[in-house]
Amino acid sequence: MQQGLVVEDLTSTAEWLSQALLVAFPGMRVRVAESLDAARTLSRATAPEIALVDLDLPDGSGIELIEELRAEAADCICIVTTIYADDRHLFPALRAGAQGYLLKDQPVERLVGALQAIDRGEPPLSPTIAKRLLRVFSQTPVTPKDSRLTQRELETLALIAKGLRLSEVAEQLGVTRHTVAGYVKTIYRKLNVSSRAEAALEAARMGLIKNEL
Repeated sequence: MQQGLVVEDLTSTAEWLSQALLVAFPGMRVRVAESLDAARTLSRATAPEIALVDLDLPDGSGIELIEELRAEAADCICIVTTIYADDRHLFPALRAGAQGYLLKDQPVERLVGALQAIDRGEPPLSPTIAKRLLRVFSQTPVTPKDSRLTQRELETLALIAKGLRLSEVAEQLGVTRHTVAGYVKTIYRKLNVSSRAEAALEAARMGLIKNEL
């Protein structure tokens, strides 16, 4: 990734997050927006491939920006960076299309590691958030086999939930990468999800992968 955007109104935090992006993705051009309006202007001008978005901005909620980026720049990976670990902030952000949720209370090394894991197909989630999500979904009645998905789609969902790339899924299933991409698109539509993180949570809810956290 070459273009990054940090949406954060606190200067010291913005610098910390920018540094994490630069360490995770050497050579990246990182721009900082201190408000919602500034983020809209910068995202339209620079087409960021990844955006770290604070939820509390002086002129609005970062959730609004995530919704807009997911609609207008679907390839941009939107990750919430916040101090809030509660359901009131977490679930609206995921429903808006956030593909990761990182708390600011963690060491920079862990933040960098979570960002670098994106290239391996792993959703960037702080451990506290991942545990919270899995706990919520583990309390939901498990449907061993979701009737909305075909057997092939269930197999694909289980593999992408484990972090395999599309090419690796294709190799395991003995089909082309293009075919797997089609499966994934159908799975997202049927499950009404928009990111690999949400798909992984659905896979956990269905019992396709083990809760290892």
